[in-house]
Amino acid sequence: MNLEQIKNEIIRYADIIDCKGFSPGTSGNISLRYQDKIIITASGVSNGNLSYDDLVVIDFEGKLIEGKQKASSEKMLHVEFYKKRADINAIIHVHPTFLSSFAAAKKGLEEPVMAENVYYFGEIPLADYALPSSMELVNNTAKYFDKYNAILMANHGFIVGDVDLAQAYLKLELAESYAQIVLNAKLLGGAVLLNEKEVAEIKALKN
Repeated sequence: MNLEQIKNEIIRYADIIDCKGFSPGTSGNISLRYQDKIIITASGVSNGNLSYDDLVVIDFEGKLIEGKQKASSEKMLHVEFYKKRADINAIIHVHPTFLSSFAAAKKGLEEPVMAENVYYFGEIPLADYALPSSMELVNNTAKYFDKYNAILMANHGFIVGDVDLAQAYLKLELAESYAQIVLNAKLLGGAVLLNEKEVAEIKALKN
């Protein structure tokens, strides 16, 4: 995709994310890899009301290359994810209600509750808390980037990356549903977990 197409793609999915309530207010940020650069949402903008001017281009050091606004304060989180994973081309960082509830409780989504989530995620780990926008947050979260596409950040939110924005969004939707199911199951006395054999059979479907 060219630059204009990428911006249109980000705006389209940002609007969907906003309509779903995944990024209340001006929270959350979205980016796409673009050749040897990154296109990312600007700081302090609402995902539900993005314009071309709200999307800026940065390099892999986080420096602004193109655009009139400051890049998202979480830009280095995106930069580090891309650096560690050549297969990741799109990243979404948001604060959905159910996923954020697990982040607030400092609980990862690591138990084998649903077959689909075992297949797509394996686990969604929890990164230790650090001040938002800090390099400590980047370092705490980046240790999971090698193995996981989706990570919860304690008392903060959720980040997911994938081959393109469509797949990253679908994983976001699936993860939020997963978190809601786990919470609902707790109201019913707790989920009955898949056993080791069942988990192995699900993972074998990927081969």
